[in-house]
Amino acid sequence: MRREAQEMAHATRRAGRGQPPQRRARRVRAAQLEQLNLNAAGIDVGATEHWGVVPADRDAQPVQRFGAFTADLYALAVWLRQCQIETVVLESTGVYWIALFEVLEERGFDVKLVDAHQARQVPGRKTDVKDCQ
Repeated sequence: MRREAQEMAHATRRAGRGQPPQRRARRVRAAQLEQLNLNAAGIDVGATEHWGVVPADRDAQPVQRFGAFTADLYALAVWLRQCQIETVVLESTGVYWIALFEVLEERGFDVKLVDAHQARQVPGRKTDVKDCQ
């Protein structure tokens, strides 16, 4: 009886039964959206740091992190100007966008604020880098 059970188990394993189904890795495709403004940048605004992204051909490091202090906001504005950015889109969930909005607007950027809840339609896991892109 024991030998029969062993043979049955062996035959089941060989047939692929009795094992949990293996999941296939899903590939998430990046949405190919038409670019409406080629001189635009995105910034994910946080309490302690801001993540900014510019078009890949504008800087060797198109995604950069900046702090939230005033000097950091000025440095962010300088970086955007060096990258020939005209429009900046901010994504923020709190009130942390206000100081950055004022600094950028003061320097002549066309600043847009988007609702973070509507902007969360990014497939995959949420990260600050994905948010700014």
